[in-house]
Amino acid sequence: MDSAQVDAYLRRIGAQQPAWPTGDVLRELHLRHLRTVPFENLSIHLGEKIVLEEERLLDKIVGARRGGFCYELNGAFGALLAALGFDVTLLAGRVYDDEGRLGIPYDHLALRVRTVDGGDWLADVGFGAHSHCPLALRERGEQRDPGGVFRVVEAGADAAGARGGGGSAEFEDLDVMREGRRQYRLEVRPRALGDFRAGAWWHSTSPESHFVRSLVCSRVTEDGGRITLSGSRLTVTTPDGRKEGTELADEKEVLEVYRERFGIDLDRAPTLREAGRSG
Repeated sequence: MDSAQVDAYLRRIGAQQPAWPTGDVLRELHLRHLRTVPFENLSIHLGEKIVLEEERLLDKIVGARRGGFCYELNGAFGALLAALGFDVTLLAGRVYDDEGRLGIPYDHLALRVRTVDGGDWLADVGFGAHSHCPLALRERGEQRDPGGVFRVVEAGADAAGARGGGGSAEFEDLDVMREGRRQYRLEVRPRALGDFRAGAWWHSTSPESHFVRSLVCSRVTEDGGRITLSGSRLTVTTPDGRKEGTELADEKEVLEVYRERFGIDLDRAPTLREAGRSG
């Protein structure tokens, strides 16, 4: 990523060029990203190909002012952070379903970010409703965040973080928990962006993928709540968790919400009928 691309990305999220890659800077960039770049799977339903290459991700997220899902959002954000001097490692995760089963390999992409002031952080702007700020990767106690109460524990540990046996924590897989529930299992081994192509293809094409079966566009609001458009259903969630839903009348209203609330200008509204054409 060259300096012009960095400047354009920072303008996209409303941030200034930072002096140093510190923990405070990372928190600010993380929150600004969540507020401005939506988590969305619209490409799958618009027949747009998802390509996990840095230039293509920047063209989409910065140039076209779109969002994306985890591979795209964290892939692009990781490139920005690296260009700003952060030490960034791509990590693979497997997401837990409602029955506590793990998803496919390379199910999720998250970021390990080390800062010049000694921080070691889990940054994730691509998991939908999740932490608003990076989580301390080595902290095993509760981490309170506007998005909830989180814990990072060794894989196999109980909800309180206790586990039996030995092993080095440096190389243990980790479970990321929210409100006592496991969200995803994270491998700490470094990965490259290309490693996630099979996962992105599966999520873009498989009838078993929830991204193929649903439409979503969502971002954090300035007050710490969330706004989500699922098809024609607009849901506003307040910071204390209260939800208010509205069914939009027609395609014109849907396109207006994409444009005015998410900054996405589309020629037509995506529909589930086109699921599976991407990839």
